[in-house]
Amino acid sequence: MPLGMIGLKVGMTQIFDGAGQLAPVTVIELGPNRVLQVRSQERDKYHAVQLGFKDKPRRKAIRAESGHVASAFVSKRRAALKQAGVQIPDKADCEPQRYIREFRLDAPPAAEIKVGTVLTADVVFKEGQHIDVIGTSKGRGYAGVMKRHNFQGMPAAHGAKKVHRQPGSTASMASNRGSGRPKKGHLAAGQYGNAQVTVRNLDVVKIDKEKNLLIVRGAVPGPNGGLILVRPTNKKDIPTDEARAAAESKKKKGKGVELAKKKK
Repeated sequence: MPLGMIGLKVGMTQIFDGAGQLAPVTVIELGPNRVLQVRSQERDKYHAVQLGFKDKPRRKAIRAESGHVASAFVSKRRAALKQAGVQIPDKADCEPQRYIREFRLDAPPAAEIKVGTVLTADVVFKEGQHIDVIGTSKGRGYAGVMKRHNFQGMPAAHGAKKVHRQPGSTASMASNRGSGRPKKGHLAAGQYGNAQVTVRNLDVVKIDKEKNLLIVRGAVPGPNGGLILVRPTNKKDIPTDEARAAAESKKKKGKGVELAKKKK
């Protein structure tokens, strides 16, 4: 998985792109992220980069959070490790971080990515790049099947008594070839939302270096102010700009044909 960044969702708006087209976009406050740890194959058995986002007041941080980022932190455990000859990993020497996430990598990170390095949106991403956005969807509580799974509901005519929003029969789920268990995938009422959602293959429209803002085309999961992870997309079949332009022109031609048919 490629290196990404941590941010917060600001909200949605609309802007005009270079071609004069109106585009719905989401504004993300992305970074700056500080590198807290660099995982290696020799020490940790895998490659990864651990990032921190948003300083946390020291008075609200527990000792573990303070010691995770400070090399001058004093504790009995750290003193015992030093006395035993154990090498303490490098520390970022920064304020405790409110959000800490780790991005696994397929290979060691670039040489310039070291503990204490500050990453910004314009360093990791570029305009026109395709990205994946990971967030937690809005929680909607315990919901029925009509709201959660878009069921049609039962008939609302005379004779249907208190079953208008019921899921209906579940007998077909029991025909599982004598296994004694219902079929998997049964849709029922339950917790709706509040789940991790990944929206893939969004376009980076603009990067504001001064305000650390990333503007992407389309919607991203979660409420305004929700935590967001952004990484380069792992989608392989990404359409080229020429293919997208051809598809847009084809749509326009199709609309013209439909209008001509309607006029006739």
